[in-house]
Amino acid sequence: MEKYKLGEMEQKFADLIWENEPITSRELTKLCAESFDWKRSTTYTMLKRLCDRGIFVNQRGLVRSLMTRDEFLAGQGEKFLEESFGGSLPNFLAAFTRRKKLSDKEIDEIQKLINEHREG
Repeated sequence: MEKYKLGEMEQKFADLIWENEPITSRELTKLCAESFDWKRSTTYTMLKRLCDRGIFVNQRGLVRSLMTRDEFLAGQGEKFLEESFGGSLPNFLAAFTRRKKLSDKEIDEIQKLINEHREG
């Protein structure tokens, strides 16, 4: 499985952990029972799957993330750019803006990011 590709329930589970971490595995099983109607074994199976991908870790019954949600989303974005546009952000923006006109606010935000990157 790829690190940055999650199914719908994997994503919901990951979001639950990020919202409540650090969290004991016992408390996580309770939350999953309430939120998803999962049995304990389902929670541990899902947790192991995401731990094996390097997103979370379960040490002595304490679950915490190895990357923030923002870091994970950035990784997803990079993977998408690489697979779909050969890693080229300009190619992505060109394709995107062919179908959707950017607002002045969006253009200003993109310009700000570019300026910050140049300065940093």
